[in-house]
Amino acid sequence: MATAAAAAAIHRAAGPMRSVALVSSRSRSLLHLLTPRADAASFYELAGACSTPKLLEELRKVHDYLLRSPFRADLQLNNRFLEMYGRCGNMTHARRTFDHMPDRDMASWHLMIEGYAGNGLGDAALQLFEEMKRCGMAPTARTFALVLDACANSEAIEEAFLYFDAMSRDHGIEPGMEHYVGVIEVLGKSGHLNEAVEYIEKLPFEPNAMIWESLLNLARMNGDIDLEDRAEELLVSLDPSKANPKKLPTPPPKRRLGINMLDGRNKLGEYRLPPKIEKKVVNEQRYVPDTRYVLHDIDQEAKEQALLYHSERLAIAYGLISTPARTPLRIIKNLRICGDCHNAIKIMSRIVGRELIVRDNKRFHHFKEGKCSCGDYW
Repeated sequence: MATAAAAAAIHRAAGPMRSVALVSSRSRSLLHLLTPRADAASFYELAGACSTPKLLEELRKVHDYLLRSPFRADLQLNNRFLEMYGRCGNMTHARRTFDHMPDRDMASWHLMIEGYAGNGLGDAALQLFEEMKRCGMAPTARTFALVLDACANSEAIEEAFLYFDAMSRDHGIEPGMEHYVGVIEVLGKSGHLNEAVEYIEKLPFEPNAMIWESLLNLARMNGDIDLEDRAEELLVSLDPSKANPKKLPTPPPKRRLGINMLDGRNKLGEYRLPPKIEKKVVNEQRYVPDTRYVLHDIDQEAKEQALLYHSERLAIAYGLISTPARTPLRIIKNLRICGDCHNAIKIMSRIVGRELIVRDNKRFHHFKEGKCSCGDYW
């Protein structure tokens, strides 16, 4: 009797609990139905919002969420993530995404080639182009424009001319203006400015503003002031809107030699000192400040000190002491990196044994083991 009474008491006590559990379960089900789910358009916009290197981790989280969703095989969404990974400078994740895509179109191949070229990995871009042809994809005019850009980033001069000739010979594609500019970029970024000028002079048409603007940028990049002034003059003559109102005229260089004069016997003798010959000291293990990049009119010591306070160096110093060892550092700079900082960061990458990725307002620089992906031409 006591056992039956106890069982009845437990049953009466458990009754309300079962009701509560049932209500709770129904509430959760209803809440699940009312919770909005991300659709394809949401993933597309979320990925587009993560288009800078500082948002790389957020981009990876969105991508992980996509892979657990019903839209993981969507071609347009996968292409969107290829594009964003390239903009964030992480071609490792881009390639992993590309390799696991169930479907690919021409845009997929173009985004990968463009991403490799934009991150200074021209050799990888050319290898992917050859893989694309083996897969039976017919190159287009856009494809060859990207391939020439990849050749410019890997200093592949011979390959560039072979690809340029193969356009019309093997694929029936007539070269456009962007392809001629691409060849000029290949020559100029490899340091062959004279050959670039000769190529322009032999073009089958009259060079336009696009050609001269490309040569202007290449001359500026290589420090050829005379060629820069010449290209700018020709560019402005074709397109006056390209004139730089802030540029000051460059005065002709003055060469001053030591002169001694001796006055005697109604004659004036003049003696000139020979030009001073300075022996260049090559020291690959020591950082030597290049004060040419300091534009302020200050003394030499102050110029050397000014170089030490450039923002990218301070950012790298803070990153080295605040992040785990052997992890890559990603630095974002809204101005173009100067040549002195470029040399300094190459040395830093060799000393600390870490990959230092610097994104300036022109391109990505991947510094690793004392070398940069741009090949010192940017």
